[in-house]
Amino acid sequence: MPKRIVAFGEVMMRLQVPGYELLSQANTLQYSFSGTGVNVASAMTKLGHDGYLVTMLPDNPLGDSAISALQRLGIGRDYISRGGKYMGMYFLENGFGQRASRVTYSNRLESSFNTATLTDYDMDMISEKTDIIHFCGITLAMAENVRESMKVLARKVKEQGGTVCFDCNYRPSLWEGGYADAKPHYEEMLSLADIVMMNEKDALYILGMKSEGSTREEQLVELIPEVAKRFKIQSIAGTHRSINSDNSHTLRGYIYKEETFYFSDILSFSVYDRIGSGDAYTSGILHGELLGYSPEKTVRFAAVSGMLACTVVGDTPLATEKEILSAMEGKMEDIKR
Repeated sequence: MPKRIVAFGEVMMRLQVPGYELLSQANTLQYSFSGTGVNVASAMTKLGHDGYLVTMLPDNPLGDSAISALQRLGIGRDYISRGGKYMGMYFLENGFGQRASRVTYSNRLESSFNTATLTDYDMDMISEKTDIIHFCGITLAMAENVRESMKVLARKVKEQGGTVCFDCNYRPSLWEGGYADAKPHYEEMLSLADIVMMNEKDALYILGMKSEGSTREEQLVELIPEVAKRFKIQSIAGTHRSINSDNSHTLRGYIYKEETFYFSDILSFSVYDRIGSGDAYTSGILHGELLGYSPEKTVRFAAVSGMLACTVVGDTPLATEKEILSAMEGKMEDIKR
């Protein structure tokens, strides 16, 4: 029986400049709807589960358009509330060579989602029907009312026996008070979480931990077990990614569970659209955990899922389990006829 995967998060309008132009050069934009919650709910649906989104959308044609887009992705609308007038937007300029991609946010704090309160959602009904709920550090940064809804829903899901997943996803531009402002909220979410997406930088900077390690790998191996023990976290996973001189990317996934680290192979690949690949990796971890994959298979599956997400335009991962397993076996398809 398919599991119910529920994500709590904002739906945003993505406005993308064509090709590699700058905003100052372009006179057209292509829009779509995205967000971490959208990406995870959709990816889990592609992997054979039932994906739902807990969010608030404006009660106008913009909200109607977003719902249509979510339905095309297979996301259930049962937990979507309507109200307010605005939707957060971001403008994407694709990087090339030494020029990094750039995201510019607009109208986020006035959006329907970021002005919603506890009473806008049926928390009891949602928590009773949820197997795994996914939260994100980007959402945690938004506003106090959003943080309250997030924490209440996490507690209610745990009380009902569900699993809480939290992706640290720290964004410096969203926290006015920096790491000091973020730390207590992150600590509270980590104490509620069963599955966490984080790396050594999160432990060092958000939690203020110290490490004797001189490399990222040494710091990871030292700090992640301490975090797992301190907050009683079942599984902690993440990636180490680097960008090569030829614009290709290198990725290595890891998962820490049962006091043991497991790493994927190091993958090198060309990138068409990077945004959303981290959500694809998260979804791969959740899928492996749900299906009882071995940790070795789970981390390999997640890493390949993240890689494949870089091969399609748009934020939302679209790979199926069959396609990911095929890529894990090293099969490079020509044309499927």
